[in-house]
Amino acid sequence: MPNPTEPILNEVEVDYFRRHGYIVRTDLLGDSERDELIALFDRDRDQHSFRWHSYGHHQRANYDALVTTPDFDRAIRHPKIFAAIKQLMGGAICFGEIGARYMPPYAGDLHRSWHRDRPHWAAHPFRMDYIQLMLYLTDVGADTHCFSLSPESIYEPVLKDNHAQLKRGGIADIHGPAGTVCLFNVAVLHTATTRPTTHERKTLQIYYGHRDRKYLANDSVIPPIFWRDHKDPEVRAFYGNLNEVSNIYNRAYGIAP
Repeated sequence: MPNPTEPILNEVEVDYFRRHGYIVRTDLLGDSERDELIALFDRDRDQHSFRWHSYGHHQRANYDALVTTPDFDRAIRHPKIFAAIKQLMGGAICFGEIGARYMPPYAGDLHRSWHRDRPHWAAHPFRMDYIQLMLYLTDVGADTHCFSLSPESIYEPVLKDNHAQLKRGGIADIHGPAGTVCLFNVAVLHTATTRPTTHERKTLQIYYGHRDRKYLANDSVIPPIFWRDHKDPEVRAFYGNLNEVSNIYNRAYGIAP
């Protein structure tokens, strides 16, 4: 458990995030923690395949991964990763959603679908409404599928046109061994890069927001074992920014809002 008085990211790394919109670390997960999460991922995909659906281009995903495998909370609230996210977000944060994603080998053409998940939030020091944890559970390199983004500084104006942003910021392909953590502002232009490869890619993609802001989306159901029944009130508050799909399930099962 990191000392809460000691920042996980140093000033150079924070400034890198400020000037690029993302940061990569390969040392936040221990080897045993990484292996446990890989085992959870594989078990979820094997035992709960009925919750895995086609997603985007050449992907399958489970966005109810916290329901099918509540132990993914270990990744969501991993002490070092969590501390880095709090450091970048500032203030109280909340859970947004979790997507477990699988990309199999591929023989087609290179494919990218550039997008921004949320608008920039000008009131935040990093113009960041939501941050995403991209956690690699396989080795990712130039010969595999990868996550890509177009770096963007808070000192630059936001370019609405994707082509203009790509011309200005270029493309950063995020590579690293299993256990690599990439934290990025979801308002930054980004994409999954699908390339011809004999390798598979496994990721956990987790969103975190500001606790006093609106929920992110209706993709992930938040189980009552976290927002209602957890013994720690801070954990209940972290998971307590319920989206509408969670409320629909709550009403159906007679759970008061």
